[in-house]
Amino acid sequence: MSDEEAKTPPGPAEPSGVDLARVALRAAKEQARARGDAAQQKKQARRGGGLRSGARADGRDPMAFGAAINRLITERGWETPAAVGGVMGRWPQIVGEDLAKHCAPQTYDEDERVLVVRCDSTAWATNLRLLAPQLVARLNEDLGHGAVKVIKVNGPGGAPRRYGPLRAPGSVGPGDTYG
Repeated sequence: MSDEEAKTPPGPAEPSGVDLARVALRAAKEQARARGDAAQQKKQARRGGGLRSGARADGRDPMAFGAAINRLITERGWETPAAVGGVMGRWPQIVGEDLAKHCAPQTYDEDERVLVVRCDSTAWATNLRLLAPQLVARLNEDLGHGAVKVIKVNGPGGAPRRYGPLRAPGSVGPGDTYG
C-alpha cells in the first residue's frame, strides 16, 4: 500500500441496489400522495365546497382559547414578557404581603432584563434595594435563569413643582439661578 492510499480515508460506500430501491420507493410514494391530495382538492372544488374539514383533525379545526394563546405567544417569541406579566399578577405571593402593600412592579425591559419597581416611601425603597439580590434570585427561579438581571427601585414620585405667580419670563423655575 502506498503512502497516499494510507493517508486518504476511505470514501462513503456506494449505495447498494437495496438502498437505491428504498429511495426510489419513498420518492414515488411522496409523489403519489401529492397527486392524490391535488385530485381530492379538485374534486371538492368542483362540488362547490372548497376545502372542508373531514373526520380527521387538521390545521383548520377550531382550537381551545388557551391553546390558541399559547401558540400565539410561542410563535411571536413572547414567552419571557408573558412570564414577567404573570409575575406582576402574582407579586404579593412572590415578595410577601407586607412588601407588596408598599412596592409594586411598574415595567419590564426585555432587552436589558430590568424590572422597575416603585415604592410608596423612601424607607420601603431602601428596604427593597437591600432585598433586591434575593428577589432577583427568586424571580429567576420562577421565570428561568437570566430573565431578570437587575431590579431598579424608584421611590415615591413627588408632587409637581408649583411656581409662584411672580416668575421671570423665560425662567425654568427655582433651579435656573444656579450655575
